[in-house]
Amino acid sequence: MINIVYMATPEIAVNCLQKLLNFNDINIQAVVTQPDRPCGRGNKITPPPVKEFALAHGIEVLQTDALKNDEELKQKLRSLKPDFFITFAFGQLLTQEILDIPKISTINLHASLLPQYRGANPIQRAIYDGQTETGITTMLTVLALDAGDICMQEKIKITPDMTDGELMHIISDKAPFIMYPTVKQLYNKMLTPKKQDESLVTIAKKFKKEDASLDFSKSALQLHNQVRSMTTWPVACTTVDGKNVKILKTTVVENVSQNEEYGVISDITKEGITVKAKQGTLLIQELKPEGKAKMEAFAWTNGAKIKTGMKVGEKCIQEV
Repeated sequence: MINIVYMATPEIAVNCLQKLLNFNDINIQAVVTQPDRPCGRGNKITPPPVKEFALAHGIEVLQTDALKNDEELKQKLRSLKPDFFITFAFGQLLTQEILDIPKISTINLHASLLPQYRGANPIQRAIYDGQTETGITTMLTVLALDAGDICMQEKIKITPDMTDGELMHIISDKAPFIMYPTVKQLYNKMLTPKKQDESLVTIAKKFKKEDASLDFSKSALQLHNQVRSMTTWPVACTTVDGKNVKILKTTVVENVSQNEEYGVISDITKEGITVKAKQGTLLIQELKPEGKAKMEAFAWTNGAKIKTGMKVGEKCIQEV
């Protein structure tokens, strides 16, 4: 029996935990996760998704806001004598003292084809940059950021309209089927991890809410990639005639006259709101006005009295 302590927090990590429970040679001894935190407009104290799942399936849950400083929890982990720690979007830094606790190693699942997109936002950054391919990697955890030796990788195609939420779902589905063979082969000493090529390293910096504003001096394709990379948090936003709106779905359409000013509505149809970018044209198909539910862009234009010639793209100041 392979004994594992699973360290994770968000929804994307739940499926991997669920599937690992189905393997009869895996024993999940405990889950370590972040504390319950305020969430939503009402700031209701909400447990992490991984905690909710673990409790529903009789798995011991250990919570801490800083494992590296939690001496009681570290001693608890030592007493479990796990073969592996598995980390997946855990959200805390580990020390060498913690990495030394498992008998074999700590394995991290990272949502990119390392050494590309090390860091906090690999899923969103790959889409934002217009990549057509990404993947998932299992690696041995070391103190340097996402720099451990690679165990296994699987490529994932990014289609032209795929959103960050859709890619997260795909990665969540694939995660257990790369994690289990990684654990199994390391346990049986049938896998030799490989060093990362440091010359190929790129960094996936975390988005801030200020990054969500659409800048129509960019190309329509860049704006489309930004929108589909920001449908979870932050959410891409702009202003239309001074009104703050979140932009949820777009597509790039045929260029209008190159003489038209960018950042101005050039057409309104049942398909949506057409806006000229500095290069190319963006069709806004679905949006969420401030304080309202999401809706089709065309439906919004009637009630909000949106017309062609109106300015789009002043800096969005709404909370996103």
